[in-house]
Amino acid sequence: MTEREAHHSWLDLLEHDPTVAALDAAMLGGGHVHATGRCGFSTVLITALLHRRRPMARVLVVAHLDDADDAMETLRSLGVEAVRFPAMERLPGDRSFRTDLLVDRIAVSNMLRESVSHPRVIVAPVHALMQSLPTEEALERRYRVHRVGDRCDREELVSFLVDGGYQRVTAIEEPGEFALRGDILDVFPRGSVPARIDLDDDTIEAIWTIELDTMGSQERLERLDLLSDRAMDAIDEAGDHLIDRLASECELVVDDLAEVTEQGRNYLHRLDDQQGIVSVEDVFAGAGHRLGCVATVVDVASPGRDDASIELPVGRNEPFAQDVREAVADLLDRATKDDVIVCCRTTGDSSRFGELLEGCTGGGDPDGVRNVQLDLPHGFHWRSPAGRSVAVLAYDEFVNRVHLRRRTQANLEARPMDAFVDVEPGDFVVHRDHGIARFVGLQVMARGDGPEEEFLTLEFARSARLHVPVVDIELVQKYIGAFGGEPDRSVLGGASWARRKDKAADSVRALALQMLEIQAARKALEGTSFPADTTWQREFEAAFPWDETDDQISAIEAVKRDMESSRPMDRLLCGDVGFGKTEVAIRAAFKAVESGRQVAVLVPTTVLAEQHGRTIRDRLAGYPFRVESLSRFRNAAEQREILQDLASGTVDVLVGTHRLLSDDVLFRDLGLVVIDEEQRFGVEHKQKLLHLRSTVDVLTMTATPIPRTLHMSMLGLRDISSLTTAPQDRRAVVTELMTWSDDRIRDALRRELARQGQAFVVHNRVRDLDEVAQAIRRLVPDAKVVVGHGQMRPAELERVMYDFINGKADILVSTSIIESGIDIPTANTIIIDEADLHGLADLHQLRGRVGRFRHRAYCYLVLPQTRVASEVAMRRLQAVEGFSMLGAGFRIALRDLEIRGAGNLLGAEQSGHIAAVGYELYCRLLEQAVQQHQRLEAGDGSPLPDPTATTIDLGLGGIVPEAYVPSPVRRMDVYRRLFRCDDEHALDSVVEDIISAYGPVPTPVRRLIGLARIRVLAMVHGVRSMRRRDRDVIVRATRPEAVRESLGGLPGRVSLVQTGGRAGSGGGGVPEVYWRPEGGLEDLDEVISLLCRALAKG
Repeated sequence: MTEREAHHSWLDLLEHDPTVAALDAAMLGGGHVHATGRCGFSTVLITALLHRRRPMARVLVVAHLDDADDAMETLRSLGVEAVRFPAMERLPGDRSFRTDLLVDRIAVSNMLRESVSHPRVIVAPVHALMQSLPTEEALERRYRVHRVGDRCDREELVSFLVDGGYQRVTAIEEPGEFALRGDILDVFPRGSVPARIDLDDDTIEAIWTIELDTMGSQERLERLDLLSDRAMDAIDEAGDHLIDRLASECELVVDDLAEVTEQGRNYLHRLDDQQGIVSVEDVFAGAGHRLGCVATVVDVASPGRDDASIELPVGRNEPFAQDVREAVADLLDRATKDDVIVCCRTTGDSSRFGELLEGCTGGGDPDGVRNVQLDLPHGFHWRSPAGRSVAVLAYDEFVNRVHLRRRTQANLEARPMDAFVDVEPGDFVVHRDHGIARFVGLQVMARGDGPEEEFLTLEFARSARLHVPVVDIELVQKYIGAFGGEPDRSVLGGASWARRKDKAADSVRALALQMLEIQAARKALEGTSFPADTTWQREFEAAFPWDETDDQISAIEAVKRDMESSRPMDRLLCGDVGFGKTEVAIRAAFKAVESGRQVAVLVPTTVLAEQHGRTIRDRLAGYPFRVESLSRFRNAAEQREILQDLASGTVDVLVGTHRLLSDDVLFRDLGLVVIDEEQRFGVEHKQKLLHLRSTVDVLTMTATPIPRTLHMSMLGLRDISSLTTAPQDRRAVVTELMTWSDDRIRDALRRELARQGQAFVVHNRVRDLDEVAQAIRRLVPDAKVVVGHGQMRPAELERVMYDFINGKADILVSTSIIESGIDIPTANTIIIDEADLHGLADLHQLRGRVGRFRHRAYCYLVLPQTRVASEVAMRRLQAVEGFSMLGAGFRIALRDLEIRGAGNLLGAEQSGHIAAVGYELYCRLLEQAVQQHQRLEAGDGSPLPDPTATTIDLGLGGIVPEAYVPSPVRRMDVYRRLFRCDDEHALDSVVEDIISAYGPVPTPVRRLIGLARIRVLAMVHGVRSMRRRDRDVIVRATRPEAVRESLGGLPGRVSLVQTGGRAGSGGGGVPEVYWRPEGGLEDLDEVISLLCRALAKG
């Protein structure tokens, strides 16, 4: 039997069950139908069966927000057209809201208006039905949809945006901004992603998402929903509700009436302002009056009911043994009595389950067991008095694995972030040749009688100014020093800058040589060569319930290459919080344990050890591998048993804190060590880790790179993989800096509790932690508040964390013990009290505890009313508040370096050199030193090519006009990106972004692109400079003969001369290539075209 046949045969069996037929007939008769008997997702499946029997419009009501998402996915995988009607995750009167949720609600309403009786199922949490919908009149001037191909009056659209509270700017940066440039309109809707509308006269030709860092068009969209700021007023205006917009023949199915009612009442109770909200009783009363049938499903029957009642033959499946082999034997035994349906969400799970069966049966499909691919989070047992009963199982339940919801929507907020910091007027900068100056701004000037050009104006010591042509913008970088103060500006033309730079270069050459020697010694060691991927590995990876990002795929492939090589792996995996580092590490661990080697996972905190242990155990469920955690949560007897089993080889993966580095922890055959946040460990522990690196594969993970780590990752002194793209459904955390306010704290917590979420309150002093907890209890008396800190007894702390993780507590008041790794999808608000006492990296880590699921998350950095924060602390907090975008870890690390300096991370001497020449120039010097050493080792003693040493000065007047790119910051970005390119492919990509962002390029920009192209092609020929002198173009190059040959076909005269004498005349000097064009240099575009063609041919 094929999977499709298996899928439909058991559904056909249940669809024609007499109980389902009776329920369908009762609902067809109308009125209120009461059904008893539910378990897991049985009501969702029954809704699908009813839809198969009698397709029509139905609403399925569930108790929890996340239940709606799961139910919709299950219905869709059963072939039912299902849509979600979400609840607004806000309090009445709250000025912030998620645009996408309102858009989804409006879309369902519009769908009903257009086709009210369409046979589909609307899945709604009860809160969504209690909240009012904006009327059409209220939305008329506040909401609009633009589709590709629609007609669009740009002036009317601009008027809509301005009236709606949007600010017109030269280039969008923040939500609530728009920019119009000819036929291109960029807009950044609140709560959504930046988008671009390309107009062809008055028709929408295309809609794109925008990459803000490059301003390039990214992904095509078919539609764009725009909401004005006043849409919030429309939400709060008294309107009707979804029930009022349903057709009378529509049926309402309520799953778990008691829980739905309880959650609806709790939601209403937590609202101070109930404007636009009706009670759950009113929802059901309205449905009873308006709709053809309301069917409620409960666990057990209530006595004294007069309405029609159907008893559903639904019960619970007995749990399976933890051991997989025992579980399979138990399942086969059940199959002798019942039909067993095992629902696997992924092909990997399906393949693995088939292997488990084959291992116990010796091949062939056992009678009574069906393996179907279906997204079912929780199963149930269907009793059949006439024939065989049916046990519907979720594979996750069978292997005792926590259900992970599969993401299906692309995350349009996810975009790689530029790790470099923008330069703004007033910033200190470093000119490679002249030293440290203050950036004054961009200035348009003409040299003599030549055309206008744009320059970067730098002010050095004694108010001396230097105007740097934009074609040389790569010579200027923002100054980031290794101390907290302001640097002294260099004397323009003085000798001290050259001495400082030479001294730094000598130091980095010695450092590079030392580090390369360490690398060479490590490469000479013999390590474990793991085999290539097996069938199990492929099945394990296919079972991952989410779509990997491109970065994750690249990192996984790099880790596997390292593990399959003969030298020990030492790879750094760098990624922002929640970007998927753990999954990369788990796949590496699987590869190791499947090969018979053991894995140690070293983490900085006890709580994180438990979290990682549970995560890895869940992912490896269904495979014969044992995962244990070793921490103070284990008593002495448990620890002794784990260590004995570890030494004997029966423990495959051991997760723990620095306890793993103790002398009594002995592995039988250690093959891989995973280190999470290595910078959190002490010097003694790092020495032990250094010893491990010489013998086993090591994978180090970090979320906020310390400056030295970032520095080495930029320069390739370590093997590194970076995760810079957020997973799907991951959203940026709304971050706000505020002074403690009872009202603000109360509202923040009530908003989270109203959407059935949880919250963290962090206060990093144990002595008055209980006082903070009492204050929180006074603010939200109906919430269950628990307290946790590192000085509690292990058993007590374990109970607190267990209650919070499992949803038995609403608010966790704790110290920063939660800083690393706590992953609770329902916790999406964090309040950090006395935030000025935390470090920058710590604040970033704490904020990373929320926003790990599809709900919008909030982080409040709270300052006390009684103390003034220091200037450094305020800069730190403002950096965290400002860098709240996805992937901000790299920027946080650079900002941390800028605020507090390198300290002892690089040693006092290296920190001094960073202060002397700036971080980016220091990194460039070190990169050049490393590359030069590597060339020497390869037998190549030629000088290292320096892209910034290729100077093009033809007096051709390339410029980005202010009318084309009005924003000075964006113009600098265009200049920097054009002249950072080192090959034509990169240049073409930049040009494509410029055109998509700003429209067709005007002549001055076309000339600038031509100059950039000449520079790229000239670098290939070893050209050091190309300058105009009178009627000649003069080229200096490391290979002048080759340049003369390339330019030889140009119209005019090409000659090779020595400064001080003609070539071949015996005179000394530097050889130069002269080109005197036949028609002169007046036709600038022709000169650029000729040079590009000649250099490209060469």
